[in-house]
Amino acid sequence: MKTKKQEKTIMTILDNKEDAGLSRLVTELSTLSNGLSPAMRRAHHDQPLPSRDVVIEIVEALRSVLFPGYFGFSDVKVESVLYHVGSTLDRIQHPLQEQIRRGLCFTCLEESQCTPVCDDQAGDITRSFLERLPAIQKCLAKDVKAAYEGDPAASSADEVIFCYPALMAITNFRLAHELHVLGVPLIPRMITEHAHSITGIDIHPGATIGEYFFIDHGTGVVIGETCEIGRNVRLYQGVTLGAKSFKLDEAGNPIKGIPRHPIVEDDVTIYSGATILGRVTIGRGSVIGGNVWLVDSVPPNSRITQAQVPPGGL
Repeated sequence: MKTKKQEKTIMTILDNKEDAGLSRLVTELSTLSNGLSPAMRRAHHDQPLPSRDVVIEIVEALRSVLFPGYFGFSDVKVESVLYHVGSTLDRIQHPLQEQIRRGLCFTCLEESQCTPVCDDQAGDITRSFLERLPAIQKCLAKDVKAAYEGDPAASSADEVIFCYPALMAITNFRLAHELHVLGVPLIPRMITEHAHSITGIDIHPGATIGEYFFIDHGTGVVIGETCEIGRNVRLYQGVTLGAKSFKLDEAGNPIKGIPRHPIVEDDVTIYSGATILGRVTIGRGSVIGGNVWLVDSVPPNSRITQAQVPPGGL
């Protein structure tokens, strides 16, 4: 719904006789026939789209709740933690629900019923998500421990929390994954791609990752949508857990959502530059060496080096 001020501004631009070129550009860029029409029409019945900036602000606020005193207010003391956590959650609850509602409306097909249905669903999802924060916090504490114990260069767990880009990527992933499980569209990808743009670590929110997860250095790591990663897994920079190929439907379009990425069992270490593709299983306790190319499963307690892998992959 355009306001009278917006309508007046639009008419002023389109009626600008001194610069007819501007009027033509505005019309062309605003049309729904320039290739963006499917996406633009998803923003139907004047429902606003999710805001990337607001979503990022919410994630940063949640980071200050999950790690009180490390992010946000640095002068948080033991006696003020309850106030800090409570006030932060109170401040973000409604913006979070609104962004979730917008995400639901973005994909809602019931135009006439969209607003009441999405409002109710967004409220239920927001409450469920917030209730999962303590479990996320406990899991992240184990991820911090895995990083501290797994990296001799880490002088303290505090250094891991403050400085390690992998922890930012893992934190964003664990938040995004819970929203993904709750059925929220679009916003989980916004959260993980924000971390990706900063850290170079690309984790799809649909992946499942167990506790005590550690990514050392991190840049260039890719973890695909249907990956399943167990407990106490360590990855180094440049590791790709990707899809070998994807099936097509009768029309030649990719079939979405089918398992196509690796399963990495507990206690596995994968060194830098390794590429593992397809729905293969890396058995428990295995070590995959640097720059290895794998397209087949390996049994538990395997030791795979580049010298052992034939040119076409193991």
